[in-house]
Amino acid sequence: MRIRFKKWARPELEASKFYIDKPEDIKGKWKEQFKNKENPIYIELGCGKGKFISQIALQNPQINFIAIDLVDAMLGLAKREIEQTYNQAKKEIDNVIITRFDIQRIDLILSKEDNIKRIYINFCNPWPKGKHRKKRLTHPRQLEKYKEFLAEGAKIYFKTDDDDLFKSSLGYFEETGFKIIAKTYDLYAEPIWEQNIETEHEKMFSQQGIKIKALIAKKI
Repeated sequence: MRIRFKKWARPELEASKFYIDKPEDIKGKWKEQFKNKENPIYIELGCGKGKFISQIALQNPQINFIAIDLVDAMLGLAKREIEQTYNQAKKEIDNVIITRFDIQRIDLILSKEDNIKRIYINFCNPWPKGKHRKKRLTHPRQLEKYKEFLAEGAKIYFKTDDDDLFKSSLGYFEETGFKIIAKTYDLYAEPIWEQNIETEHEKMFSQQGIKIKALIAKKI
């Protein structure tokens, strides 16, 4: 998703108590950044404008969440969305952190000591051209990186509108040793996610009559 530069985003992020500017410094120490250090940690890769992370974090106070994106403007919008969601519920923002980083290099900010229990990947760039496919967030090159910091038995929740990306991803997960424990070619007709929160992209695609594909893969 392309988004226009927002001059307010960087100052707001730097002033935010739940934004971390240098995640490389936190590698292996993420649990210490949360009020409840014993909560398991879930992450969202590519949080967009923050609708998904704001709602799932609010609904699951027993889980700590990290949301990652590369663009300041996007993270600024996500920050405001999280603040609005928690303020409306009159809740303290104590179980979600947002950070700016290139997901292609995620192994530089997370390690096995972080013991991540779950990854959410929602409507990532499908990178349809062959020469760009290694940039896919579900590509084997990325999945191998995730395995380094995922806990045993951890799960990856993935959904997309793109048929080719989904078909290829099924192969990617199996190739890298993940076990696909659930999959669907129409998430609304066959709700395999126990808690599906509709993202901005998801709503748009659904209104266009495009079926949402989804899977759950487990590290074994």
